[in-house]
Amino acid sequence: MPTIAVDKEGLFKALGQDYTTEEFDELCFDFGIELDEDTSTTQRPMVHGKQEPAQLKIEIPANRYDMLCFEGISLMLNIFRGRRTSPDYRLVAPPKGELQVLTIDEETAKIRPYAAGAVLRNIKFTKESYDSFIGLQEKLHQNLARQRSLVAIGTHDLDTIQGPFSYEALPPEQIEFAPLNQTRSMTALELMKFYENDRHLSRYLPIIRDSPVYPVIYDAKRTVCSMPPIINGNHSKITLNTTNVFVDVTATDRTKLDICLNILVSMFSQYTEVPFTVEPVKIMSPHNHQSRETPDLTPRETQAEVSYINQCCGLSLAPSDICSLLKRMSYTASPSRASPDLIDVQVPPTRADVLHQADIMEDVAIAYGFNRLPRSFPSKSGTIAQPLMINKLSDIVRHEAAMAGWSEVMPLILCSHDENFSHLNRKDDGNTAVRLANPKTAEYQVVRTTLLPGLLKTIRENKHHSVPMKVFEVSDVAFKDLSLERKSRNERHFAAAWYGKSSGFEIVHGLMDRVMLMLKSAFVTGEEGLSVKSLGDAAYWIDEVDDPTFFPGHAAAIHLRVAGKEQVIGVFGILHPTVLEKFELRYPVSTLEMNIEVFL
Repeated sequence: MPTIAVDKEGLFKALGQDYTTEEFDELCFDFGIELDEDTSTTQRPMVHGKQEPAQLKIEIPANRYDMLCFEGISLMLNIFRGRRTSPDYRLVAPPKGELQVLTIDEETAKIRPYAAGAVLRNIKFTKESYDSFIGLQEKLHQNLARQRSLVAIGTHDLDTIQGPFSYEALPPEQIEFAPLNQTRSMTALELMKFYENDRHLSRYLPIIRDSPVYPVIYDAKRTVCSMPPIINGNHSKITLNTTNVFVDVTATDRTKLDICLNILVSMFSQYTEVPFTVEPVKIMSPHNHQSRETPDLTPRETQAEVSYINQCCGLSLAPSDICSLLKRMSYTASPSRASPDLIDVQVPPTRADVLHQADIMEDVAIAYGFNRLPRSFPSKSGTIAQPLMINKLSDIVRHEAAMAGWSEVMPLILCSHDENFSHLNRKDDGNTAVRLANPKTAEYQVVRTTLLPGLLKTIRENKHHSVPMKVFEVSDVAFKDLSLERKSRNERHFAAAWYGKSSGFEIVHGLMDRVMLMLKSAFVTGEEGLSVKSLGDAAYWIDEVDDPTFFPGHAAAIHLRVAGKEQVIGVFGILHPTVLEKFELRYPVSTLEMNIEVFL
């Protein structure tokens, strides 16, 4: 969860009350956020000869993007404490009556197809609010915008540029401007080279670097406003003296585009001459005949069930009481005329995280007070817990292997292609393993089709331990299966590996016999006196098998007959020396692997 640092004195002034650290910590808990640190209790660094002002570092839930700045935190806490009502965000016409226009060119579909805009008219910045304005943009970039890959925000001094604006996509050599805080004009290609070692901007360059066209926003005089998602132009740089702010937002995701724009302008519209008013921008898309005005600050209308809220919270609140609680969380709510069990709720434009009545129920519980909710053990449950049969069977096998002195390991389900095939002297027919389309490393290329690579890598990384080592795993492997809707299937396997100075073949064989006995399968042999009396209708036997993974003549397939149906469920044996070499093991290893789903 993101942590936001706010000025302690400024926040308490905005809240109209001074708090002790303990009192403010309690307020944060009541609202569902967390006070991480109060720096007034620690030694603070010196800045320009003065000690840094005390700060409150507040941990914000990942879904509350509207509280990623000082303005959002103070506003929501004041509404929660009843010091003010939820703001009425309004769109207002510009002084001359004509909206600013942003025209989207068809070529932008190749790189960042969506754009939106807004104007904050007659805004007054202080040093603190200006820093908070810039800080909120960065917080949105890092969180919701996923490092600007989904959304990029640009802010400009509207008095230095002139509309209408155009959003285009051009070859980089055709784009030339002086970037933010620079005086020298450079092409987009030169700009990419100039910032490739920049500690802040270099991380964003790969987003568009390899594209044949770069996105760029021009004003009516072909002055570059910004080249998203990299940098704004220096010509339209905002300062403390800026009074009219033009906001441009470009994106690859339209939903997140609207969320970011709504949050930014809503939080800072409180500094405009008429608080909580925003001037919309007309977005024109001639190539697809789609036009609209942004932002859309209309509250979303939804409904919630009174019975659902009361049942989840263990309360018996009247609809009017629930509406009063929701007002403390910045909603507008009223009992529905359609049904006494419904309430009509208007969700503010800043609360994009409200998707279901469960989110509304959570806010009712916060407003009521988590510590005040009744605590009782439920007399009824919506579910009856019981393990899946495959998991119950797996636990039986685990228990028996552990009781026999073997140690369970849990390696990753992903492995490299070589570890799954060539390291085990096996060939990939292309129809067995599920491959990752974009593996980040060579270590994680396929979903394993056998448990052996994980066991052998575990032994390899623990070679400094004394031998013998006896490890096992009960887990899933995966196979391609085009007959299924998801084109793959899981299969639960049991595998074990012995690593020691002797082969340990007979020990692995003994473990297999013990597991099969506990699964009520009788051992079948042609030699008199060695067969085991059947405990059910299952019986198994072993046959020598020629498997390149194992040493020739030292491997056996496990055959199982259940209800008259015969199948091979696994194999065990002494690993081939080339397998040991590829996994960097110097002592012999005997392994066992079998499919246990057949026993269900």
